[in-house]
Amino acid sequence: MALIVQKFGGSSVGDANKIKHVAKRVIETQKAGNQVVVVVSAMGDTTDELIDLAQSVAEDPYESPREMDMLLTSGERISMALLAIAINAAGAQSRSFTGSQAGIMTSAKHGDARISEVTPFRIQEALDAGDIAIVAGFQGFNKDSKDITTLGRGGSDTTAVALAAALKADVCEIYSDVDGVYTADPRVIPAARKLDSIDIESMLELAGAGAKILHIRAVEYARRHNVDLRVRSTFSTDPGTIVYSSKAGENMEEPIVSGIATDKGQAKITVIGIPDVPGKAAEVFNTVASAGANIDMIVQNTPTGSDVTDRVSDISFTLPLGDLGRVAGALDAAKANLGFRDLEQDANIGKLSVVGAGMRTHSGVSATLFSALATAGINIEMISTSEIRISVITSADQLDAAARAVHTAFELDSDVEAVVYAGTGR
Repeated sequence: MALIVQKFGGSSVGDANKIKHVAKRVIETQKAGNQVVVVVSAMGDTTDELIDLAQSVAEDPYESPREMDMLLTSGERISMALLAIAINAAGAQSRSFTGSQAGIMTSAKHGDARISEVTPFRIQEALDAGDIAIVAGFQGFNKDSKDITTLGRGGSDTTAVALAAALKADVCEIYSDVDGVYTADPRVIPAARKLDSIDIESMLELAGAGAKILHIRAVEYARRHNVDLRVRSTFSTDPGTIVYSSKAGENMEEPIVSGIATDKGQAKITVIGIPDVPGKAAEVFNTVASAGANIDMIVQNTPTGSDVTDRVSDISFTLPLGDLGRVAGALDAAKANLGFRDLEQDANIGKLSVVGAGMRTHSGVSATLFSALATAGINIEMISTSEIRISVITSADQLDAAARAVHTAFELDSDVEAVVYAGTGR
């Protein structure tokens, strides 16, 4: 008997009919001889609607972070209860649990808590009794304050992986609106090819580079706790893509390029004329860190100046688009202390990344990438690499064309058009 954790996002449980469809799939999984734990997101646009409701009673409802967590977690509680009701009505037995009832303990930070411990005793009791356990994703509780917390972006995926690790599940299945992990976003490149399997390191790089199919927090947790993932569609019977984090994937042949990812949620800041002396770069990035932003790519140009006393350089870096205004404001406020001449902001950029574990041992990947971009007339603004990834920054309006050119250059195109079944859920 296998133990399977299944996670269904907002698009999968978006209305009553979809919930009944999910209930049928879950029951079929149990009837196949498996123990089943299900993690659900809020229905459809419920979370956005709750945020809108909060904004109708307060200009900035996040000034009450505890109450926002109390409000937003109600969406998942509705989903879990409705799914349990549907399963019970169909003749199986299930019980629903909030994050706290499921033993998801977290840090105290409201809105973006981190899982500190998982003690799923009540989940195990339900499984031992032959029941299906339904858990509200995206939430937990802090054992010191006893308050409900939310896990932020990727919270439901992370909940599912954390429960799979704690319960020693055989696999954690993440259900979405596509049939698995593709060589590119099929919404951008319909010729993208579905992968039967992918290693966890490549999946982590793709998630970090902007691929939306799995959240990076969930992939990191899976890697750290050796949880195998399977990405599938709620709306088809396709077996999906297995993401190996264990020895089961050791015999996999590593492709040179597994896929490409694009990210339009990026911005660039250039600090112009910063004194070229030890410690100034540290001061710049301490200022950025104090503004609460994560930096991605960094480029510093060759210093200019007639002698050591007046040498200056420019530092460019990328960051999430949503952090642009806050970080630029912090740097402007520190301009006199930092001593730079000017600050440039660019919100019209995109990041293209090529990922593949086989890049460790194969040459020519950079040549193929840059030749494809040159042929397509794409200008490159910044370049960053890791052992199995190459990322470039282009203008946002060239990003999709760049992705298509590179996807074709690496012979990733499929003869069959990918199918996207619905919208994405949280």
